Amino acid sequence: MHVVLVADHAAINGGQAKVAIESALGLAARGIRVSLFAAVGPVDPRLEPAGVRVVCLDQDDVTTARSKLAFAAQAIWNGPACRALAAELAACDPRDTLVHVHAFAKALSPSIGAALRASGLPCLYTMHEFFLVCPTGGFYAYPAQRICHRTPMSPACIVANCDARSYPRKVARMVRHAGLAHVARLPELFAHVVTISDLQESVVRPLLPGGTAFHRVDNPIAVARAPVHDGPPGDFLFVGRISTEKGAPIFAEAARRAGVRAAFVGDGPERAELAARYPEAAMLGWRDAAAVQALMRRTRALVFPSVWYEGQPLTVYEALACGAPVIVSDACAGREAVADGETGFWFRSGDPDDLAAHLRRLTDDGLAARMGRAAHERYWAAPLTLDAHLDRLEAVYGTVLREAAARARAHGPLGRPLATA
Repeated sequence: MHVVLVADHAAINGGQAKVAIESALGLAARGIRVSLFAAVGPVDPRLEPAGVRVVCLDQDDVTTARSKLAFAAQAIWNGPACRALAAELAACDPRDTLVHVHAFAKALSPSIGAALRASGLPCLYTMHEFFLVCPTGGFYAYPAQRICHRTPMSPACIVANCDARSYPRKVARMVRHAGLAHVARLPELFAHVVTISDLQESVVRPLLPGGTAFHRVDNPIAVARAPVHDGPPGDFLFVGRISTEKGAPIFAEAARRAGVRAAFVGDGPERAELAARYPEAAMLGWRDAAAVQALMRRTRALVFPSVWYEGQPLTVYEALACGAPVIVSDACAGREAVADGETGFWFRSGDPDDLAAHLRRLTDDGLAARMGRAAHERYWAAPLTLDAHLDRLEAVYGTVLREAAARARAHGPLGRPLATA
């Protein structure tokens, strides 16, 4: 088997790239031939020594582009990336190669669809976010600060100012999405889609072609198993981007109403304002993974108040693995990991009073300890390890390749699946 992974970035800069790169390393360690095609460097130094072929175009993303106008053109249709990917795939053996796309929206653009289609190789897509079906990628109306239920690219969507920055940027994203849907035709091309939560699948299924095959592959969680902390529980903890859509202001207000201390790990656009408005809150800044997990092992509970859908929030699973109860918004995919009333609580999304009520409940040290032990036991009964992720991934790859082989036998080499989708 030869797996070609396609991603915007060749180094870890967030959850998408982390999953792509860790799976590349894991698959290579299992003896599978792996290539990584990416737009943006640098290249993770572990890849090439592990035997992973890396093609990195050293292009810009939105954070490094000197010309925003030039980058907007790249984001809509990245011609050089299309040509480079086409050349790479043309050298692959169609009998044993599949292409697994992890990301395209931050640099590669929908132009990769032309290269994938021309190659005739079987391919699949992991839905880390929602860019395949939503022009802004999140089904979230930033100005209104609520989940967007409009049908993507409908008249109601087109006139809605829902982008995080401006309506002109929304227009550019709609132009890109029109190219995605009608030129690259990516939703038709990706006959196999990997989802990472039940909520995500329920949102995207009505928006993709009827014959789309969905495969659930949980992301791997990198937490070492350790005994549950037996000392007194600490503060309530928030970990992540300190922003409105992540629910950080809701947590700060709920903690004040409950009379408990909120601790924030991370940074983001709301940090300074929250620090000024809620001086009693602890702003701990960014911490590395080991330090975050050390805090999770001692916390009274992780609070995950996100007000948008999310994909599969790894922070929730990490906390459970560390033996921390989780209080989670009932609107986001994180709720799927929490047994309400057993390993934590669900609260009404966007409601600081409801969240405050659960915070007060967990001021009971005994309840917090019992829930923490239950969270640890439940998570480690079926841990989301890298090996479990790779096992499931290989099973999906096998399904995709068998389907491709069957169609090739039935229709001949010119009828390879997805070549004429």
